[in-house]
Amino acid sequence: MTYATEHIAHTLKDARKAQGLSQRALGDKAGVPQSHISKIENGAVDLRTSSLVELARVLDLELVLVPRKAVPAVQAIVRYSARSLFPAVEPHRQALGDLKRLQAAIAEALQAHPTTAELAQLQRQARELQHLSIPSHHTASIRNAAAAARAFRDNAADLSALRESLAELRRLRNTLAHAPPASQAAETTHPAYSLDEDDRD
Repeated sequence: MTYATEHIAHTLKDARKAQGLSQRALGDKAGVPQSHISKIENGAVDLRTSSLVELARVLDLELVLVPRKAVPAVQAIVRYSARSLFPAVEPHRQALGDLKRLQAAIAEALQAHPTTAELAQLQRQARELQHLSIPSHHTASIRNAAAAARAFRDNAADLSALRESLAELRRLRNTLAHAPPASQAAETTHPAYSLDEDDRD
């Protein structure tokens, strides 16, 4: 994947998550199959211009050709705007990093204790959380679960911390799964300008 393609894929993915849309919901709105959106976001397929235009429209993004000399200035403006438009994206990336570390800790514990049902259940919770947007104030639960899995790997005599972490992650998953999408929770913003009624399509 080239840098340009990777940048477009990350921008589309960040915009989708910021609006609280699943790949399937975005696909329904844009008329693009969910499997194709997954490939686009992972850089596994060349993005046709027509698909890019439609996805950008649904995600309230604009495609613009910019003179090369103006690119640094435009990128600076985009970075500044992204901090206010996509505030949840960076915490979500951090949460995904914590989830990867949790899954690694669970995998190590499962190697030492492969028949422990609680570890398998914890692994399932971690996988389900990957598909949810996780606010930064909830990442402590994920880090605590990783610590519990490592402690259990080294000492299987005490299941209490592992069970407590499992219950905590279940509560977290239920809370996040039933939370309103970010697009509904966000404040309504007003454009800096508006078109005359006759100019609108």
